[in-house]
Amino acid sequence: MELTEDTARKFARVALGHVARAYPYKDDHVFSGPEDLRLPQDAHPVFFGSFDWHSCVHGWWTLLTLRRLYPAMPEAAQIEDLAKATFTPEKLAAELAYLDRPSARGFERPYGWGWLMYLHHEAERHGDKAWGERLEPLAGAFAIRLRDYLHILTYPITVGTHFNTTFALVLARRWAVSRDPDLVILIDDWATRAFCHRRDYAGWEPGGDEFLSPVLTAALLMAEALPHLAFAPWFEALVIENGWLQRECRPVTVSDRSDGKIAHLDGLNLSRAWCLAAIARALGRTAPDDILQRLAEEHLAAALPHVEGDYMGEHWLASFALLALLPEG
Repeated sequence: MELTEDTARKFARVALGHVARAYPYKDDHVFSGPEDLRLPQDAHPVFFGSFDWHSCVHGWWTLLTLRRLYPAMPEAAQIEDLAKATFTPEKLAAELAYLDRPSARGFERPYGWGWLMYLHHEAERHGDKAWGERLEPLAGAFAIRLRDYLHILTYPITVGTHFNTTFALVLARRWAVSRDPDLVILIDDWATRAFCHRRDYAGWEPGGDEFLSPVLTAALLMAEALPHLAFAPWFEALVIENGWLQRECRPVTVSDRSDGKIAHLDGLNLSRAWCLAAIARALGRTAPDDILQRLAEEHLAAALPHVEGDYMGEHWLASFALLALLPEG
């Protein structure tokens, strides 16, 4: 499957419908006292929509990416107008100031960190706008937090939800490649220590509320951190030789898309498709009948029809569908 303009326009309309929608909203806020009472849009004048902060961030990544890929589509002008009103110095300064609160040390760690850095990575591609320059201080602040975090994170967090370490590191590493080589080295060293010895994966997935595959996100990080000659045998020993990939990695069933946690499983199908296709490219396995390509297509086909519908999925799924459909992954 490929990204078409019709699909891009649908994704854009979906994201435009939620990045500035204030409610419902799930807050990630530590109250230090009654003085901390405030509305979400006061604390987060940029990322107050999309049900939660991180979904708003990657909703904006979706919009900017689609604007770059399809600048002539009608929705591109709407994206530009909304971004102009949203990414102002004053509003972004308020987002940065929020991080200075001592109780915000773990705010959105690490999922939102990775996505904000990835949003900045995309914003810098829009050279005709000031979005990248304005987002840079916020991305830099999260990069500092990530560097400090990796120095104290003894073990990877391998759940399939927002606390997953490797998903955030994939996004952060892509941000760092062109601007922070020391962070790339730190991520690669940390990933190698955490995962290079892993073999014969037999984890119990999927979990009932997961939107990430613990093993495939780790494998995607390793595909980017390791040289090809080292990654290929590592991946073979991880999930190919023991038959896990062919036996266990099949599209999952979503029983209730109005349940926000169960709706995560549509995201699992999409994120698996993204990982599988990207890993196949890293391995040089591009034949249509390759197991990685086949499984990627099956997972994508299972989830794409459900990107819009119920708001519990609609406020975030297009981002993961776009990841899976982008040629560069």
